[in-house]
Amino acid sequence: MFLAGCALRSSISMPAVSCTYARMDKSARLLCLALLLLLPSASITQQPSDRLGPGPSPLLKAVVANQEQSEKELDQYERIQREEGRSMSGPVDGKIWRVFPTGTGAYKIPLSPDGKPLSPEGYRHDLEKLEKYLVWVTQTGSAQQEAYAKAQRKRKERFDLLEAMYQAFIFTRDGEELRAGRTLLRFTIKPNPSYKPTTRNTIIFKRVQGTVWIDEQSSQMAKIEGTVTEDISLALFVAKVYKGSHFMQERYEVAPGVWQPSFEQYDFDGRKFFSSVSIHERTFYSDYKRVGPPQEAVQVVRAELNKLRAKDAAR
Repeated sequence: MFLAGCALRSSISMPAVSCTYARMDKSARLLCLALLLLLPSASITQQPSDRLGPGPSPLLKAVVANQEQSEKELDQYERIQREEGRSMSGPVDGKIWRVFPTGTGAYKIPLSPDGKPLSPEGYRHDLEKLEKYLVWVTQTGSAQQEAYAKAQRKRKERFDLLEAMYQAFIFTRDGEELRAGRTLLRFTIKPNPSYKPTTRNTIIFKRVQGTVWIDEQSSQMAKIEGTVTEDISLALFVAKVYKGSHFMQERYEVAPGVWQPSFEQYDFDGRKFFSSVSIHERTFYSDYKRVGPPQEAVQVVRAELNKLRAKDAAR
């Protein structure tokens, strides 16, 4: 499941986290989240004559369960995130971060184009702020409880959305492909004509179609692509995503039994208020490393800080 990166507020002592996205309009990013979440949540059919009936198939139940588990596992993995894109004004310089989980979100440390710290002093300062927050978040108190509760509410909303989408689409198997020696089952997806949207968010399900690839061996979503088939209005018609906008994501096994995104691409055109919006962004994820929950992660950060301090002292 695609997870947007979250950064702590500028003051690390603040318990709350806020989602921040480079270059991408918030309304459009929210749409991307919804579209990427919805794809594996539907009824599968092999062929029109072999319909599996209403509700999710066993395969889709497994895929959705794996998607939910992947999000939980992401809370214990750091990774490198690199973004490239262009706006209406032209190309945008790529940005690279070291993304470190905090239990209530993720802390993003900016890196140079070659993946190295921008400066020794700035990098160590970022690690010290991260250590301070990890210590804070492992303590008990009302502020910490609220920080965790806020993160859980957001996760529950996403999981509830997955559950609500079971009837939104019909998957039809149309073949299989090999990727790195593994068999991927390929399904086309189209809106279920009998599905009745119940909220403003679920209306978009009637206006998207695409393809999903499922790893046969693990029942993990390996790749998805989707296209907007009708203009989609957002935020009480404040914003709109135009027909023809496209998105995709690829996922790989980054550790035994652990699948996470490796690449995402958005090509969205639309408007916000009376201004045109054009979003063309690619994001690469690499170097996944397990750091564990905050109680373990803080030890990882401390060990790195100790090495940096020892190196400075030896100079």
